[in-house]
Amino acid sequence: MGRLILWIYRILMTVLVPIAIPVLVLSDRLVGKRRPPWSERFARRLPDVGVGGLWIHAVSVGEVEVARRLIDELSRDAAAVPIIVTSTTATGLALARKNLGDRASIIPTPVDLPGPVGRVFDAVQPRALVLVETELWPEMLHQAGRRGVPVVVVNARLSDGSFRRYRRIKRALRPLLRPLSLVLTRDATDAERFKDLGIEDDRVAVGGNVKYDLEADRRPLEWGEEIAVCADGRPVIVAGSTLEGEERLVLDAVETLTGSDGRPPLVILAPRHPERFASVAHMVSERGLTLMRRSRLPNGVPAGVDVFLLDTIGELARSFQYGAVAFIGGSLVPSGGHNPLEPAVWGIPVLSGPWVANFEEIYREMVAAGGVRLVADARELSAAMDKWLSAPETARLAGEAGRRVVEGNRGATARIAAEILKRLDGTETR
Repeated sequence: MGRLILWIYRILMTVLVPIAIPVLVLSDRLVGKRRPPWSERFARRLPDVGVGGLWIHAVSVGEVEVARRLIDELSRDAAAVPIIVTSTTATGLALARKNLGDRASIIPTPVDLPGPVGRVFDAVQPRALVLVETELWPEMLHQAGRRGVPVVVVNARLSDGSFRRYRRIKRALRPLLRPLSLVLTRDATDAERFKDLGIEDDRVAVGGNVKYDLEADRRPLEWGEEIAVCADGRPVIVAGSTLEGEERLVLDAVETLTGSDGRPPLVILAPRHPERFASVAHMVSERGLTLMRRSRLPNGVPAGVDVFLLDTIGELARSFQYGAVAFIGGSLVPSGGHNPLEPAVWGIPVLSGPWVANFEEIYREMVAAGGVRLVADARELSAAMDKWLSAPETARLAGEAGRRVVEGNRGATARIAAEILKRLDGTETR
C-alpha cells in the first residue's frame, strides 16, 4: 500500500511540476515575489558540502530561526560535524545565509521528486535528517528510509485543521511516516495527535518549544540613533510580520491616537514578505504620511517621521527594543498569526488579532499571563494601544508578565540537541 501511494504521488508530481513552474514564474513576476531559482531547486549544480553530517530542513524564516538555535547548541558538542540547511522560501534562504552561512552549507530545498532529492542525499550523505516543525515530504522521507538515515521532527505541531485532514487519510499516510525515528512535539496535545496518526508511542515524545529559547539580542542596530530622531520624543509602536491589509488597519488605529503634544506615535512597520515592501511604501505615502525606509536612510534623518518602514531581512527581532507596544501581524487576517515571543523577551507588551492558530499554545499562555491582548479589528487595536500608552506602568507590568512566560519555558533546545546527537553517534535507544 505504501509503495502504491508513493508511486501515485510521484506520478502526480511529475505531471504537475512542469505545469506549475511557468505559472508560478509568471505569477511571481506580476506580483514581484522572489523564489529560489528552479535550476537550484532541481539540485543539478550543488555546491561543495560537508559529507556525513547533519541535514536540517527549515521551510522559511521561523523555522530557520529554530535551526539557528539548534546549531548554536549542537556546536558546543559537535562543532566538527558538517551541517547543511535547506529552506524553501527566498526569505528563509536569505536569513539562513546571513545568520548561518559561516557554519553551514545553505541550499534551496530540492523539489520532492526522486532525482533532486536523491542528488542532495548523494552529495550530503547525512547521518541524520532533522525536519523543523511539520515538513513531511513523501519523497524525502522515502529516500531517508531507503538509505537508513534516521529522521527527527523537532518542534513538531499539528494544528486542528491539519490534524483533521491527516486523520482522513491516515491509513495511506502511515507507511509514508514509517521512516520517522523520533517526533519531538511542542506539547502533549501534539504528541497525542501524532500517535493517533499511527506513529508508535516510543517514537513520539514531548520535546518542548525551541521558540521559547531566545534571549534579547542586544547588539546595536546601526539605525538606532535614527529611530530616536524619527520618534522625536514620541512613543514607538512596532508592527511586525504584517500581511496584506494589516498595514492599513495598523495605521488606521495609530492615527486616532495622540499624545500630550497632539502627535500620534511613530510606527516601525515591518511587512512579512519582501515583495510587498514597495507597495506598502506607496500606500503609506498615499495616506499623506511621512515615510522613512530603512534601506534608503539619508545622511540627515528628519524629526517627526510618521512611519519607519523596515524593508530589510533579519532586523525585526532587535527592533522591538525601541517599542513601547508591539503588534504581531498575520493575526488581523485569517492567516494563523506569527510568533509573539520576540517582543516579549524585551519585556514589551504585545497585541495581536484573533487569528493565532499557528502559535495557539504560546498565545494561550501569554494571554493568561497578561503579556498579550487579542483584538478583533482596528478599533479595538487603537483602544488597546491607547490604554497601554497612556498607562506606562500598566504596560511595563504586562511586558514583564510576557517575559516571565518566555523564561519559564526555556530548555527545549538542549533536550532536542541531545536527541539529535544520539542519532549522529548511532547511540539512540528508541
